[in-house]
Amino acid sequence: MGKSLFKIGKLFFLILISSWGTTCGPYSFKSTSGGTTFKTIAVSLFDNQTQEYGIREILADSIANRLVRDNSLKIVPENQADVILRGSINKYERAVYTYDQAENVKEYIVRIFVKVALENTKAKKSEWEEPNLQGWGIYNVIIAPPETEDDGKAKAIAKLSEDIVNRTIKSW
Repeated sequence: MGKSLFKIGKLFFLILISSWGTTCGPYSFKSTSGGTTFKTIAVSLFDNQTQEYGIREILADSIANRLVRDNSLKIVPENQADVILRGSINKYERAVYTYDQAENVKEYIVRIFVKVALENTKAKKSEWEEPNLQGWGIYNVIIAPPETEDDGKAKAIAKLSEDIVNRTIKSW
């Protein structure tokens, strides 16, 4: 069951990325480091060095969705990309964040740590890299209805995606 679910998710991701390539108009941004104009990007699945199943697909989808919304770069397969976003998910942790007055856990925090780099395929160099980027999400377990660890994970992934896309697009 797990392998077939993974294959379906991977197939869906590839179909989604290829369809984005046909619906988004190409825009470009200039690198301050070399004056190169980038029009296309590939988002590779990050290596997952954690026990969190499916997290790399969720992160890649989130990054790709943010890039599509930003509309600065066209998402294409790696062999057609000006730049490739690569990385690894190195650590996933959940910890108590706050307690209520009766010393019951009120909130937890989920932290996800990634190593990420933007590679310039033409110049064969890294445009930028971050060895320990952190995304975090807080979820409240005593509100009605209570939030879950999945809510915290989704918030952490959204923050990571925002930071990665901002670093990729806005710092040029």
